[in-house]
Parts: sequence; structure tokens; C-alpha cells
Amino acid sequence: MFDVGFSELCLIGLVSLLVIGPERLPKVARLAGFWLGKTRTMVAAVKEEIKLELQAEEMRQIFKEQSGLEDVQQMLDETSATLKSAIKQPPVDNAKHDESK
Repeated sequence: MFDVGFSELCLIGLVSLLVIGPERLPKVARLAGFWLGKTRTMVAAVKEEIKLELQAEEMRQIFKEQSGLEDVQQMLDETSATLKSAIKQPPVDNAKHDESK
């Protein structure tokens, strides 16, 4: 999360020791660790909730696309039925058409 190296960490510790004092530093460090842990837990929970919401939105989008595909499937079925009925009809004899002209 933060890019803090060893030298920066030592500087933070030294400034904390000077500002807070040696007797209160362990209590403050423990409290800071507690709140850091709580914050990390909350961030992880929010990330998980966002992930689940995105998955739900993706599923809604897929269902919407599927409903569009149902219309296409219905058109294909109608076209298929028309073609099948055209195939079942007897062929037109071109020789009879030519003689009548």
C-alpha cells in the first residue's frame, strides 16, 4: 500500500519516540496497529462487496443479451419452418411452363 523503506520507518519511529515519549509509545503503537488492522479488514470487505456487485452486474448483462438471443432464435425457427415447408412442396416443372407459352 505505502512504499516505506527501512530508513523511512526508522525516521518515523524516532520522531514518534521524541513526540510521544518512551512511556506512551508502546500504547500508541498498539492502538495504531489495532486501527490499521481494522482499516485493512474494512478495505478487504469493501473490495469483496464491489467484486460481488460487478459479478452480479455482469450476470444481468448476460441475461439481457440472452433475452436478445431469444428473439433471434425465434426468427431462426420461423425461417427454418418456412424453408422446410418450401422443401416439402413439389417442385415446379419448367417444361410445362415452357409449353404453355
